[in-house]
Amino acid sequence: MSDKACPLCTMTELLESEDGHIECVTCGHEWDEEQVVEVKDAYGNVLENGDIVAMIKDLKMKGSSHVLKSGTKSKPIRLQDGDHEIACKMDNMAINLKAMYVKKVQ
Repeated sequence: MSDKACPLCTMTELLESEDGHIECVTCGHEWDEEQVVEVKDAYGNVLENGDIVAMIKDLKMKGSSHVLKSGTKSKPIRLQDGDHEIACKMDNMAINLKAMYVKKVQ
């Protein structure tokens, strides 16, 4: 077992092989140790699962008239693969965000 966490489900029950291959016991996600990428906010702070972020500029949500205002805080975030690295809830909506539009709240 390890002190690392699965990038998908954030569980820490992992199986590691000697060649750097890691598998999550809980969800079955597999990855290589080198594949884990750091996600940084607009100011260069490293984001982790469970962090709270705040918007740094107003963003209009596609497909609706709703606007996420600057300073709006999220519930704890979950990092994910893809173009929109952050999955979270803001204003009681589940959304995906790019890290360049948020800052980490201390």
